[in-house]
Amino acid sequence: MKNELIVKKSIKVNANISAVWDALTNPEMTKKYFFDCEAISDWETGSVIEFKMEKDGETIVVVKGIILNIEEEKLLQYSCFSPDTEQDKSTHTIVTYELASENGNTLLTVTQGDFGKNEAGYQHTVTGWDATLSGLKALQETPQRPDGNITGIEN
Repeated sequence: MKNELIVKKSIKVNANISAVWDALTNPEMTKKYFFDCEAISDWETGSVIEFKMEKDGETIVVVKGIILNIEEEKLLQYSCFSPDTEQDKSTHTIVTYELASENGNTLLTVTQGDFGKNEAGYQHTVTGWDATLSGLKALQETPQRPDGNITGIEN
């Protein structure tokens, strides 16, 4: 039997599904918790999704993929790969966000894999999702100042 390396993380966010969906699909929001990356897409099945950031004055694509399935405020699934490994399909994984409402809160479940034999990539991704999900939760649950910054944190 194959030993699959799949990351699966869930987090309860004290915010409604619309707010969490916006945090997942709004580039201005993703930049605040997703390693300074903006998620850019037209959010249609078959469309490209790119996670871009500014580095040394230029825009770089950190992660790229194709949206495989999207149901607004319920599901977002896309392939995921580094632009420099786009041709090597063995390096591609599938990321799935599932959202469910729980008494005004949102349960967000993220699954990513299979990493095959790439144990280092798997471990890196486990750590990355921990940071990303806790950042998204903090963004949604911490009061915002009028300038959009989180109260008590100077940017």
